[in-house]
Amino acid sequence: MIRPPVLQKNDIVGIVAPGRKLDLNTLNAAIQLIESWGYQVRIGKNLLNSSHSYLSGQDAERLEDLQNMLNDTSVKAIICARGGYGTTRILDQLDFSSLLKTPKWICGFSDITSLHLKLHTLGVQSIHGTMPVLFSKPESASSVESLRKILSGDEVELGAVAHTTNRAGTAQGILVGGNLSLIVDSLGTSSEIDTRNKILVIEEVDEHMYKVDRMLVQLKRANKLQHLAGLVVGHMTEMKETELPFGESIEDIIANQVKEFQYPVGFEFPIGHENPNFSWIEGSIGKLNVTNEKSTLTFN
Repeated sequence: MIRPPVLQKNDIVGIVAPGRKLDLNTLNAAIQLIESWGYQVRIGKNLLNSSHSYLSGQDAERLEDLQNMLNDTSVKAIICARGGYGTTRILDQLDFSSLLKTPKWICGFSDITSLHLKLHTLGVQSIHGTMPVLFSKPESASSVESLRKILSGDEVELGAVAHTTNRAGTAQGILVGGNLSLIVDSLGTSSEIDTRNKILVIEEVDEHMYKVDRMLVQLKRANKLQHLAGLVVGHMTEMKETELPFGESIEDIIANQVKEFQYPVGFEFPIGHENPNFSWIEGSIGKLNVTNEKSTLTFN
């Protein structure tokens, strides 16, 4: 896998919104924070575009912004402004030839999972981490700091407390994954996730319990759960019931769908739609250690 270089002082960081739009005050706060790290900031011209009620501009406009940042060799990292929805609408129109010649970090999570998976198929590492829409929130401070560390080349280790549903063991493999809905969404597309002998990371937000079960069943039917090296479960945030409860906890739903496999499974990792949401490198070599006392995930 190709690893982009770490950032140096005065490097240019681009901010674009391939999906949902961002407001001006939030953007300005994020710019000030990134500049405090010693970097310069360049924003996409359509970042505050009002031509669409939900998206940050029409598809062609968001595509232009991201493509320009990919092509601009003076931009050393691209941080996606927020998640929501919209990245997949432009994903297959992007030209990554410049990125392959001059790699740069692409950062984000949630809807940006689709972009991470596309980069993974191209053999380029990227950063799954928090985004500018959350930078100014005090509770996001440790999440933001983990992103800064990876951009500057510092090591980050993720740890999780013991969980009764964990399956103990150790594993090593390439890290891949992100938001569960977007992982399932990749099936049958140009960015379909490859999980064989890899450590799969999943997290989710605002879904019904039965839908999480259905997504896991779909992954299993597509042979995406059978041959993992390990499974890392991040935040499963604001899970919901229908009027008829599903009758299983979210941990039991996940554990039941992988119970016949032997790889380690670690729950409650600080990844996803809650804080802390620590950054990790998609495409890096991860080492997962799950014991009765705690779980750890390191990567290099």
